[in-house]
Amino acid sequence: VQLVESGGGLVQPGGSLRLSCSASGFTFSNYVMSWYRQAPGKERELVAGINSVGGNTPYADSVKGRFTISRDNAKMTVFLQMNSLKPEDTAVYYCNARSYVMVYWGKGTLVTVSS
Repeated sequence: VQLVESGGGLVQPGGSLRLSCSASGFTFSNYVMSWYRQAPGKERELVAGINSVGGNTPYADSVKGRFTISRDNAKMTVFLQMNSLKPEDTAVYYCNARSYVMVYWGKGTLVTVSS
C-alpha cells in the first residue's frame, strides 16, 4: 500500500497550490480519502474529506471557501486545490485513506506560505 503526496512547495500569500495524492495497493474506490495537515508545534488536523462517490465531509472552518477536495477513482488520486493561501496554512499536508477496518497515511508534503 502506498499513498504518495505531491505538489507542495513555497508560495506567496494569496497564491494557489494543487496537492495530489496517488494511491496504490488497495481498492481506492472503497475508501474515504482525506487531507490532514500539521503545522509546527501543533496537532494534526483534518482539512477535508471525500467519500467514494464524491460527497464531502465538512471542511475545516479555517479553509472553507478557499480549499476544494476532489478525487478521480479511475486514476486512484485525490486532490486538494488550495486558493488564497495564508501564512497560517503553512504545514505538512498528509493524505489519509480510511475504510471500516483500515487506515493508511502518506508521508506528507510540505506547504510553506511566505513572502
